[in-house]
Amino acid sequence: MIFNNKLIYLKFLYNFLFILSLIIFFFSTTKVFGKSFNIDNIEISQPFEINFDKNGVIDKGFKEAFFELISLIVNSSDTKKINQVKLHEIKGMVESFSIKEEKFINEIYYVNLGVSFNKKKVFNFLEKKNIFPSIPIKKKILFIPIIIDESRKDLLIFSDNKIFTEWNNHIEKFHLINYILPTEDLEDLNILKKNFEIIEKYDFKEIINKYSLNDSIIALFFKNDKDLRVLSKITLKKNMVIKNQSFLNIDLQNDENIEKIIYDLKTIYEDYWKNSNLINTSIKLTLSIQVSNKDSKKISNFEKKLNETSLIYNHFISRFDKDFVYYRIIYNGTPNNFLKSMSDMGYNFDTQNKFWILK
Repeated sequence: MIFNNKLIYLKFLYNFLFILSLIIFFFSTTKVFGKSFNIDNIEISQPFEINFDKNGVIDKGFKEAFFELISLIVNSSDTKKINQVKLHEIKGMVESFSIKEEKFINEIYYVNLGVSFNKKKVFNFLEKKNIFPSIPIKKKILFIPIIIDESRKDLLIFSDNKIFTEWNNHIEKFHLINYILPTEDLEDLNILKKNFEIIEKYDFKEIINKYSLNDSIIALFFKNDKDLRVLSKITLKKNMVIKNQSFLNIDLQNDENIEKIIYDLKTIYEDYWKNSNLINTSIKLTLSIQVSNKDSKKISNFEKKLNETSLIYNHFISRFDKDFVYYRIIYNGTPNNFLKSMSDMGYNFDTQNKFWILK
């Protein structure tokens, strides 16, 4: 009898200590919500006068950080719907902020802020505005701009082309596309001149294949006396589209005209890239995942990947026992999209039951 009582006591003690260790592990290392949107290096300055208000400077930083975030994840045509956002709405989406640096120089206060926005709250805000955000993915793209002088039957590329030389001098913090310009190559120039008469139909493979990039934009600038027509062949994710733009009364020797062309084209290309990575926040798929608790490192890495997955709207631990941890995941996509994205990161599941089991 005494032996049985001891056995019961030991089992109780074991279960208590086991559950306690799980509580300490999960609630000290786990984020309840997915990854935040982090905006760094927001620089604000203001004269240090009698009515100086540091909180007002911080609020100004919140606004600037928010609109930088919007420029990262929202199509340019949709940003107009957000211009009148109130400060209290922005502050309601701020999860945390940090002052990276502050200093006074010549009676001017300078501050560098980092601001984290709660992803779930940002998505809710945009959904109410009927705006679908996109995943802010950086992308390297080969960009080949060619000016075709129709009156002289000639083309300009490399250093003779002002679009080429100025293109990467106009970069914004919120730009997602990193443009890789081709190196000056006499052979490439000869290839283009050889195909001058069929330049619109030419596939450019001889030139593109020299670079280890799958995505490219070929921009053909057809110039006459006053106007400019731009034909862009955009190849992303193995799909090619053609876009046409016209610029009236353009002088390619005028710096302001060049700046406008570059700004407008980069906006078009950025929007196209964002549209290919849209998140349908109206889809909220609930997934139940079961993970063995025998390997704490595996659990920690799995949680880290959940935090890094942009389409995950929310995730949390619904319960746990001595054998398994049970997750509830809210996903802005289809089950197949989730399984593929997780498989790409090395995580596969047995999906035969209500709770999918992480293998």
